[in-house]
Amino acid sequence: MRSSSGVHYVALDHVRAAAAFLVFGWHFIHGYSGNPVPFEGAPALFPLALLDEGHTGVALFMTLSGFLFAKLLDGRGINYREFLFNRAIRLLPLLVFVVSIIGVKKAIIGEDLAYYALRIFYGIIKNTLPNGGWSITVEFHFYVLLPVLLALTRKNIIYGASVILSAIILRAIIYAVYGEVQTAAYWYIFGRLDQFMLGIIAAKYQYYVKGKHAIMLFAFIIFSSFYWAFDAGGGFYKSPVYPSPSPLWIVMPTIEGAFYALAISWYDGSFSPSRKGLSGFISKLGEFSYSIYLLHFFFVFYAAEFIHNNIMDISNFYIATIWALLLFPLMIIPGFLSFHLIERPFLKLRKSYIVHKSRSEACA
Repeated sequence: MRSSSGVHYVALDHVRAAAAFLVFGWHFIHGYSGNPVPFEGAPALFPLALLDEGHTGVALFMTLSGFLFAKLLDGRGINYREFLFNRAIRLLPLLVFVVSIIGVKKAIIGEDLAYYALRIFYGIIKNTLPNGGWSITVEFHFYVLLPVLLALTRKNIIYGASVILSAIILRAIIYAVYGEVQTAAYWYIFGRLDQFMLGIIAAKYQYYVKGKHAIMLFAFIIFSSFYWAFDAGGGFYKSPVYPSPSPLWIVMPTIEGAFYALAISWYDGSFSPSRKGLSGFISKLGEFSYSIYLLHFFFVFYAAEFIHNNIMDISNFYIATIWALLLFPLMIIPGFLSFHLIERPFLKLRKSYIVHKSRSEACA
């Protein structure tokens, strides 16, 4: 969507829509606990393993965040206070709305609201915010680190690579101490830092992959084959249990971030999608992706259960995937309403946070 700087990248809205669909499809297909489609096994069409393990859409969102802010802020200074204010204006209204709706629901059924309030408070640092809100916590931690990450990559790519290496080493230490690192790698900044940084690096060196379609196809085959093997071996929940004792999670965020950074950079640099027709509709889904991401929890599980129990058996992965494809575009309705009624009024309060350098400063 159009940022406070007035810039709008349709291609990146397409990426947002893809990430939202991955998460939506993951929840529709598997529900809370492998119903209607069990977690065991992997689809014969190996690229579809990415949808069968659609949690990877969060990694795509995180990598895109790093890419977008680096693209917007490359070579520019920022007023950090105004930047944080803008991010709060963008994210908090809908998040507060969702937290409040769930709180009302809990009050109606007699659950402990004090405990719920405590979990919301802990959500500042932990993965306790509902409806995917935990990822907003991770985003916030990224915003805290953003000036440092941008400064490092401006100096030399080696500094950025050292951040990624440090994150891998930290996860290796966590694994050695606790015997598992999936929790830290998936739910916390300890794993997502790689993805943010790889997105930043990809924005800086985007021109290297512009128009390199053969390289992108090869990378996609390798990555989707890797994910198929991961899926076949148990995936997120069955490798062999959750949280997984597999050391793969030490590098899983890095592998995801590397591919998604390459894919985002290639797509954004190689194509100029239209704002009309099907491309425009997908762009709108991307524009409303934050709304879709937080609100789909209110619909997706019930929709899958209703279809499975009242219309047809969707325990087959391919049938469930077709239904997910059919239903996902309908999320534009709550996305539109949320954006225009809850989010957009606050966006009018945004301030410009980019500090343009003078010509003398640029020459210096």
